[in-house]
Amino acid sequence: MPSHTVLLTRAKAMRSAPTDAEHRLWSILRGKGLAGYKFKRQQPIGSFIVDFICIRHGLIIEADGGQHSSQADAGRDAFLNARGFRILRFWNNDILTNEEGVATSILDALRSPLPNSLPKGEGVKVAPPSSPSPMGRGVGERGARISKPRSQ
Repeated sequence: MPSHTVLLTRAKAMRSAPTDAEHRLWSILRGKGLAGYKFKRQQPIGSFIVDFICIRHGLIIEADGGQHSSQADAGRDAFLNARGFRILRFWNNDILTNEEGVATSILDALRSPLPNSLPKGEGVKVAPPSSPSPMGRGVGERGARISKPRSQ
């Protein structure tokens, strides 16, 4: 397992050299640009670096290109789900060709309640929808794949 210092150095390098899809997605998310939700990019969690994360709402967004494998992603997703995170994955092509559909999918995930096993009143509070997406409506050809934490 890489040390925390190694992960921070790697995350910083990844932030300074994003893929085209990561750059496009960050232009939507940065500075609370998506309906006021705060995101961080290239954030270390455990021994992994996630592409984008909204910590307050427990949502991780991944831009998937040819370098991703289903088996590796499954282990990573299980680790992150066990820590209460939901993972929303988009193919790079979808991010580059359907920006509005991607933004809508992210907003839908942010506005949906988080599944959890905490006693009533102790869960994460999610703000109700305030207005339609500033990016408009639309749905990607493949859409997004969401991994949700399992209820215990």
